[in-house]
Amino acid sequence: MKKTTSRWALSLGLSLLLCAPAWADNKAAAIDEMAGYLDFVDYGGATIFPEQIPKDEYPKMMLIDARDAAQFTKEHIPGAVNIEWRQVLAARNQIPKNKPVLIYCNTGSLSAQAGFALRVAGWDNVRILQGGFAEWQAKGGLDANARAAGAPPKH
Repeated sequence: MKKTTSRWALSLGLSLLLCAPAWADNKAAAIDEMAGYLDFVDYGGATIFPEQIPKDEYPKMMLIDARDAAQFTKEHIPGAVNIEWRQVLAARNQIPKNKPVLIYCNTGSLSAQAGFALRVAGWDNVRILQGGFAEWQAKGGLDANARAAGAPPKH
């Protein structure tokens, strides 16, 4: 038993030692990708306010509700699909690159992280709903744009 444990520990140690350079290379590549993204991203990081979206534009977008399933089930923007924020890269094959994608959570912070990950991964068509679902509701939901017409935006 002691011999088997020692071999296992030696094997694990060697594996970790051999994998460390690959992990460091992957980490460096990820950092380079993020730095490249930050070099060209516009101020605001692809955020959009609810009042900037006309009602007739919603059906033309993929809407991603990045909250958990229980919150999504309770209420969501009509037409949205539920992909929790930590799962967006795993579900990237379901997310189009050829049409606008709007991602939101409750307040915008988790969807901002998911949107950042998607944009670094090559989805330049992703927009993050500023203020999330809460602000979208407070500003009039699908009618936020119509309500804001003629009035200065309140940010």
